[in-house]
Amino acid sequence: MASLAPDSNGTALSDGAPALGDADFARVARIMQSDARIHLTEVKKTLVHSRLSRRLRKHGLAGFKAYLDMVEADADERREMVTALTTNHTHFFREDHHFDHLREELLPRLKADTSRTPVRIWSSACSSGEEVYTIAMCLLGTDRSHAQWMNGRDVKLLATDLSEPVVNATREALYSESTVAPVPDAYRNLWMQQEDGGYRMAPAVRALVTARVLNLFHQWPMRMRYDAIFCRNVMIYFDDDAKAELEAKLVDMLKPDGFLYIGHSERLIGPAAEKMTPCGNTIYRLAGAH
Repeated sequence: MASLAPDSNGTALSDGAPALGDADFARVARIMQSDARIHLTEVKKTLVHSRLSRRLRKHGLAGFKAYLDMVEADADERREMVTALTTNHTHFFREDHHFDHLREELLPRLKADTSRTPVRIWSSACSSGEEVYTIAMCLLGTDRSHAQWMNGRDVKLLATDLSEPVVNATREALYSESTVAPVPDAYRNLWMQQEDGGYRMAPAVRALVTARVLNLFHQWPMRMRYDAIFCRNVMIYFDDDAKAELEAKLVDMLKPDGFLYIGHSERLIGPAAEKMTPCGNTIYRLAGAH
């Protein structure tokens, strides 16, 4: 059995992994704050040590200083490091009250729009795609006749994430049997197809979704505004300045009366809180014109 012992800074070591000292942890934290606005505190030191030790082994490096020197000289490895330290956790119909609201409040409005304006919904931290495909299935409904409102309509869902591997997984849209367990049978039978021991989203669902790599703190290429934006369980990793900045940008991307859905432990602060009206548990509406 491999021994597990703390280093001089309290970071657990295993299998001969080098220590992550305070100075190197501070370098990691600065990079994460600069590149992704993720705020790393000392309580994350063991997690950082564990995840980055794999990168050291991959490159045959003996210590974190050498690795961080590489990161600061190599843009590709810098992106790999940020990806390695990004948490991706999601599942279908997570925080299902948001999807109840989408079906009961937003969907009837979209169906009743006689001007047939384009429909745009954004899953801004999509992880491996379960969120955006849940949105798509809610729009399509539990009977094929429910989806007829989309005929001739310009309906597009954008899924973005900082991590390229999970964006690729969203495009692949193939999920294990255990992953799709939360999906109600009525949706699964219509909009998923059994494949390779799991389930792939049906072509009609995948056709609605565009998946792209996007850093939420870099320039956004989108020009149209959105009927709804989901930004859930990502702002918990930011400090208040970053939260206020991101929330203000998200609100500016909403159509009048558009909805913003955030995570169960998150809140609106700063200019966004002044513009948005609560209309449910962690659901907000932008009233009137910009």
